[in-house]
Amino acid sequence: MGLKVCAAGILLRDDKILLGKRHADLEFYPNTWDIIGGHCEDAEMPEQTLLRELEEELGVTPTRFTHLAVLHEPKSDVYGDYEYNIYLVTDWLGTPRNLSPNEHSELAWFQIKEALNLDLAHPEYPELLRNIENNLG
Repeated sequence: MGLKVCAAGILLRDDKILLGKRHADLEFYPNTWDIIGGHCEDAEMPEQTLLRELEEELGVTPTRFTHLAVLHEPKSDVYGDYEYNIYLVTDWLGTPRNLSPNEHSELAWFQIKEALNLDLAHPEYPELLRNIENNLG
């Protein structure tokens, strides 16, 4: 199995970010706080995946977003070879709500300083979040 490409969006509003707590029953990073997103399907480009996943999981349509980073799976020996395209979403249509309760046990808005104290799904998230915080204002 080759490289699996994913896309995820960090929704930012009023200096707070939206994260989802991964369900305890999941094999992939259970009970950790994660950015909302998923796998690219067929010939999808990461931006198309971002739009589809945020619509499916949150019921929102991103209207303004920026590509922030490409992260790689730190436990590729366990989970496989993944590439995560991370976007900062600063405007969207709709109100975020949890449409994937089997995937996320809860959604919550956090100030970045609060998010840094959470059990995050990826070891590079803290640096990514600090970069966002440094660019606010």
